[in-house]
Amino acid sequence: MKIGIICASENELAPFFDDFQEHSVVEKAMLKIHIGKIGAHDIVLLYCGVCKVNAAIAAQIVIDDFNVDAIINAGVAGGMDRRLKILDTVVSTEVAYHDVDSGILTEYHPWMKSVFFAADEKLLRTARDVAEHIQTKEKVFFGRMVTGEAFISDDGRQEIVDAFNPLSVDMETGSIAHVCYANAVSFIAIRSITDTADHSGSEFFEMNCKEASRIAEDFTVAVIEACR
Repeated sequence: MKIGIICASENELAPFFDDFQEHSVVEKAMLKIHIGKIGAHDIVLLYCGVCKVNAAIAAQIVIDDFNVDAIINAGVAGGMDRRLKILDTVVSTEVAYHDVDSGILTEYHPWMKSVFFAADEKLLRTARDVAEHIQTKEKVFFGRMVTGEAFISDDGRQEIVDAFNPLSVDMETGSIAHVCYANAVSFIAIRSITDTADHSGSEFFEMNCKEASRIAEDFTVAVIEACR
């Protein structure tokens, strides 16, 4: 199985090199793409940069140029659900944009039945099985993620909660899920929490990004190793 792993930033990508056996590096569209293995699986590994367009560029390149079977979006996110604590992990069951009018996706390409991009069922079952057996002090939650073009602190938080009731928010997952949907490629997102409503702001993101990235990487690698 060939799997693409896309992270938003270099900090989120860095922990993967502890488990990654690199064979080569390819550069395209100003992206550095690492080719190698994690366990028995062929892996295409990169960080795309922050925001929806950067994420979409990376996802389409990984699909077109490397013929991956699945893409995992791994990294960090902001917690929206009050149950979430810093360094907990969220696994996507479905993803939506919180800043795109629903008609854009349902009335135009890709003519969806709803605004939600569902995670791949096989990857989701594997992730649930891993969550039941992995030994961590932090919790793993399964549910909805939302994506938009701004870092969410306090402004706009309640509006997003009222509209979508998501577990987490970030700036890339929806775009990668969108590209995977349009190309019929399996997708799931795994993100660990850097900030919450009670601990919001860029200072908490910066403080917790490194550790949250490591936790997300650990869970992602466990899911990959469990894939058959």
